[in-house]
Amino acid sequence: MKKNILIVPGDGIGQEVTQVGKKVLDKIAQKFGHTFSYDQALIGHVAIEATGNPLPDESLAKMKASDAVLFGAVGHPKYDNDPSAKVRPEQGLLKMRKELGLYANLRPIKLFDELLGASSIKPEILKGADILFFRELTGDIYFGDKGRDNNGDTAFDVAKYSRYEVERIARKAFDAARTRRKKICSVDKANVLETSRLWREVIQVVAKDYPDVEVEHQFVDATAMLLIKDPRRFDVVVTANLFGDILTDEASQIAGSMGMLASASIGDGTGVYEPIHGSAHDITGKGLANPLASILSAALLLDISFKMKAESEAVINAVDKVLKSGYRTKDIADPLTESGKVLGTEAMGEEVLKNLD
Repeated sequence: MKKNILIVPGDGIGQEVTQVGKKVLDKIAQKFGHTFSYDQALIGHVAIEATGNPLPDESLAKMKASDAVLFGAVGHPKYDNDPSAKVRPEQGLLKMRKELGLYANLRPIKLFDELLGASSIKPEILKGADILFFRELTGDIYFGDKGRDNNGDTAFDVAKYSRYEVERIARKAFDAARTRRKKICSVDKANVLETSRLWREVIQVVAKDYPDVEVEHQFVDATAMLLIKDPRRFDVVVTANLFGDILTDEASQIAGSMGMLASASIGDGTGVYEPIHGSAHDITGKGLANPLASILSAALLLDISFKMKAESEAVINAVDKVLKSGYRTKDIADPLTESGKVLGTEAMGEEVLKNLD
């Protein structure tokens, strides 16, 4: 099978981990007899530096023409410390999602048993946790009207949702629940927010088409508590953009580190696959970044966009074998782990490639 994959490293450690992810895709192509061709594109701070635009038209055109995108991260401390900056790396990310129609962000939270000790949560609470988050991506407070009033002393951000936006992600979440434990938790704040009342109303309507799926409605603050108290109670979780952004970062601690979590942003066209971590400029260039999230994102790419189930499972199994062998990156290492087993970015990638052989 021939496929065209666009590599979009972005900023910071995104540059490092996507190269490891690409090597894994190359190995899969070689092992299973596929042909993957590649191109690269700019986004984020590096794109601003080169063109003045966080998502140049050329990059967007390449994205739309590709079969799938392996993405890194965007962000730079320069903008974090200057809230008045009019052009920001994150604008490129939001525009990419909007222009590609990426309305559903899938984040699997699955704990490898070998990493039970890497989380700050007790192992007996964590063991067996397996959650699939569906975060809506193109609505909510990120895309509503925003601005300043009262000579700049008052700021506002408008949260906005349309019925069709909630329905389309709800159906993807319900379809996924049917392939798992047939349980779905819809997270909102319907006791306070009008957008959440619409959200709950639409979920209840869609649920009638899925009588075999058990539905639970939960306020976001309760979900935040229960993710730590009893993560095994959750199967599929569907929620709005802002709540999903926060809850999935919290849930990363179930897996031990943000460096372990992959994600897929999908719609009706080209899918984008990326680790959930940021650009992490504090460790950029030091070879400390955990590449496993990018590698597992490549596995999602193979499974969801290319329907290559066996190839995807081969990547996941290779990661599992590496962890079973005791190899770790610094973010998931136990303080007592042998120093020889704690690897840098490239070395960890090489161990995965060996296991794919």
